[in-house]
Amino acid sequence: MRVAIASRIFEPEPSAASVRLAALANALTEAGHEVTVLTVKPPKHLAAAADDGARAYRVRRFPVLRDRTGYVRGYLQYLSFDVPLLFRILFGSRFDAVVIEPPPTTGFFGRIATAIRRTPYVYYAADIWSDAASQTGAGGAIVRIVAAVERWVLRGARIVLAVSPGVRDRLAELGITEGVTMIGNGVDVTPYGADGAAVETEHPTFVYAGTASEWHGAEVLVDAFAAVRAQREDARLLFIGGGSERERLVERTHELGVSAAVEFRPVLPPAALAEVLRGAAASVATCRPGAGYDFAFPTKLYSSAACGTPVIFAGLGPALEFVRSEVDGRAIGEGTPWDAEELAAAMLRELAAPATPAQRSATAAWAADNVSIRRSAQAAVREIEQEIGPGTR
Repeated sequence: MRVAIASRIFEPEPSAASVRLAALANALTEAGHEVTVLTVKPPKHLAAAADDGARAYRVRRFPVLRDRTGYVRGYLQYLSFDVPLLFRILFGSRFDAVVIEPPPTTGFFGRIATAIRRTPYVYYAADIWSDAASQTGAGGAIVRIVAAVERWVLRGARIVLAVSPGVRDRLAELGITEGVTMIGNGVDVTPYGADGAAVETEHPTFVYAGTASEWHGAEVLVDAFAAVRAQREDARLLFIGGGSERERLVERTHELGVSAAVEFRPVLPPAALAEVLRGAAASVATCRPGAGYDFAFPTKLYSSAACGTPVIFAGLGPALEFVRSEVDGRAIGEGTPWDAEELAAAMLRELAAPATPAQRSATAAWAADNVSIRRSAQAAVREIEQEIGPGTR
């Protein structure tokens, strides 16, 4: 079977989507299928890391507009990928199936192109974009348009791949039940693990590694850290990654007088991130409640657990159950409400009773068996093979 994967983000750009789609491309290839990834040219600073020639599948890249932070984020940026994608599918090689990664604008043009070529498509529902749009300050008309486009795209898919029970249930609330299958999520655990180089620090450091957008609500972490610093002046906080809230987070550190103890760094490749996580006191993830994303799971928790690093989560949803998973009689982390005082208390408890090297190793070994994205990719391949095959257009 010949399968295309269409996405405005792919390796080597660090993101949950890059990990998921690369794992799917590998799993499809290992199953004997011919795979072509239709994606974008990476930013200049990552171009050397693309290494497309060494992959077992083809990668076809196209120039794209990026915002001032280097991300393909925003409707104009999305369209700079989506419109050319329409013609790439229409006039390119014929495929037996096309896997489409959000946003819904990509799904919109992808559905048109695949319909003309009479090719079934698979939609990878990692989250619900219309829910996210409602939290970004977008006008009501924009949110309604995004919701309508998203539902139209979802209804046209032969298969909808849901990454969690929460996403599956939210799809059902929107009336999308046909063709939905829950395949799970995870990370590529290969670069992680408790063993390996670690960034040694003089101060106990908490790490927030990943996007900080409106629905993450990471400002609660800055407020909590200020309370931690009142009792532990040696504590440090490190943000790795970008996101729409980054400037506000920087402002908040100055307002609370903790800017000297908080550092902001750009995204890191997995191997470099692993070194930082191994040397961290704990990693922290947040999810603002009531933002329409209570069902979401911050994949940054998987990366931390795969390194054996204790994880602290503030918010609601499935991440609470995950961080309370027990390994050798100890939880791999702690969950708290989205509350600065309670989050600060959890951070202080971690500093008072840090995980031992043996406990970290046990957590990393457990994560290698339970959070590998390879399992999810293989589940997706089985579903695609079952529902779509040569001659089923």
